[in-house]
Amino acid sequence: MEKREFGNTGLKVSQVGFGAGHIGGNELTENEASILLNSVLDLGINLIDTARGYGLSEERIGKYISRRRKDFILSTKIGYGIPGYNDWTYDCIIAGVDEALRIMKTDYIDIVHLHSCPIGTLEYGGVIDALLKTVEAGKVRVAAYSGENNELGFSIGSGRFGSVETSVNITEQYHLDNLLQEAKSKGMGVIAKRPLANVPWRFEQQPHGDYSEQYWLRWKKMDLDLGINSVKDWNETALRFVVFTDVVDCAIVGTSNINHLKENIKMINKGPLPKDIYYKIRTAFRKNNDGWMGQI
Repeated sequence: MEKREFGNTGLKVSQVGFGAGHIGGNELTENEASILLNSVLDLGINLIDTARGYGLSEERIGKYISRRRKDFILSTKIGYGIPGYNDWTYDCIIAGVDEALRIMKTDYIDIVHLHSCPIGTLEYGGVIDALLKTVEAGKVRVAAYSGENNELGFSIGSGRFGSVETSVNITEQYHLDNLLQEAKSKGMGVIAKRPLANVPWRFEQQPHGDYSEQYWLRWKKMDLDLGINSVKDWNETALRFVVFTDVVDCAIVGTSNINHLKENIKMINKGPLPKDIYYKIRTAFRKNNDGWMGQI
């Protein structure tokens, strides 16, 4: 799989990364989780994205692929959930990095994000100071922020982070026209999450209460006439749209099924969408955007 420069960080990331949230629950056995993680690396995907809040995810990464540490770029998210520490404090960040190192059985983590940190806490600055301290100590290579909207804007504008992770998909294009352009101009790496928008096109009717509901409403309002109807074709269009948008370095896809990842790789190997399709998607968002900010 093609590798891309991750901003000015010195890292090179695969076009598609693996979102490891799906290995954090009890849906997969230990053996299934091991097979999935190793298969991800065998496919040439080199960015593994996890978080403190993803259940067993970090633990399983440590168990099953720490021996292949040189084969992948490790990304996690912190700021909360460390026993004995208040969330979103200087000490919690320091302890959170140390705990992630221990659990994932590694001497360093390539990218560590503050995970949807509140704007007031970001502005105060202590958590950023702590994260940068771990970079100085060689425990972390890139200090990063994961989130949306005002918090994302502050993080990019602060000049204190090397990369960001935020939602980008057919129905989530707000940051493409402003904040992410600024991030790239500053040499920051950009990871796109939710490139498939939680697959809203699998529902014929409004999916009340489903996480994709807001995306479904946006998608319906955009009323895209692209000559496609099947869920698979929408998935392909959505993934190619994000992967080949110029400000995106890597799009992370989460799944518990290795065959889905194989299908995704086949999709992106077709290259960028035709220009007319790409601009139809961009135009439809701009035309129908009704204050569509990032979904947390």
